[in-house]
Amino acid sequence: MKKWLRAHPAQPATAADLQAILDRFADDYNHRRPHRSLPHRAIPAAVYQTRPKALPAGSRDRDTHTRVRHDRIDESGVVTLRIGGRLHHIGVGRTHARTHVILLVADLHVRVVAATTAELLRELIIDPTRDYQPQNRKKPPNP
Repeated sequence: MKKWLRAHPAQPATAADLQAILDRFADDYNHRRPHRSLPHRAIPAAVYQTRPKALPAGSRDRDTHTRVRHDRIDESGVVTLRIGGRLHHIGVGRTHARTHVILLVADLHVRVVAATTAELLRELIIDPTRDYQPQNRKKPPNP
C-alpha cells in the first residue's frame, strides 16, 4: 500500500483526499486485482462471497437437548430428573425399586430403560407444570 500511495500522481492535501485514495485502493485490492495465493488467481471479494459465513444464531427453539443419564430408582419407585432448572420426579413403580436405569432424554421426551436388561420401563413426555409425573394407570371402575 505504501508503494501504491507513493506512486500515486496526486498526493493528498487533506484527510478527506487521503480517505478517498485509500477507499479507491481498497476497492482495487479486493474487487479488481487477482491474488496469486488464491486458486486460479481469483479476486479476493469473489472468494469471500462464495465461502459459507458464520451467522449469529437466531432462535434456538428448534434445537433439541439430548442427554443420557445413569441413575437408580429409589425405594418409592421414583427417579428424579432435572429439566429446565426444575426437579421432576418420574414414577416408575415400586416393583422396580433400587433398579439401575438409563434415562434417555430428548427435550421433554424421556425413556427410562433398565440398565441390565435394556427393558423399557417407562416412556413419557414431561409436563413442565408438574413436579411429579404419575404413571397414569387407569384403575378399574368400582362395582
